[in-house]
Amino acid sequence: MSAVIDHESCMGCGTCELNCPGDVIHTDPATGKPDVRYPNECWFCGSCRVDCPTGSVKMVFPLTSM
Repeated sequence: MSAVIDHESCMGCGTCELNCPGDVIHTDPATGKPDVRYPNECWFCGSCRVDCPTGSVKMVFPLTSM
């Protein structure tokens, strides 16, 4: 898992896409909303979440085995 974007509360400003250092998030031209295009490449840095004005981005961390 990686960043998860709530499209209901997202206003489509593109801040998450601009802040993602891994180029994982891309805006869908059809909807104008961002999608996590490459979830397995997410670094879990949280850059997309920090400046989101609507709090629409959540980080979902993978489960680790013990």
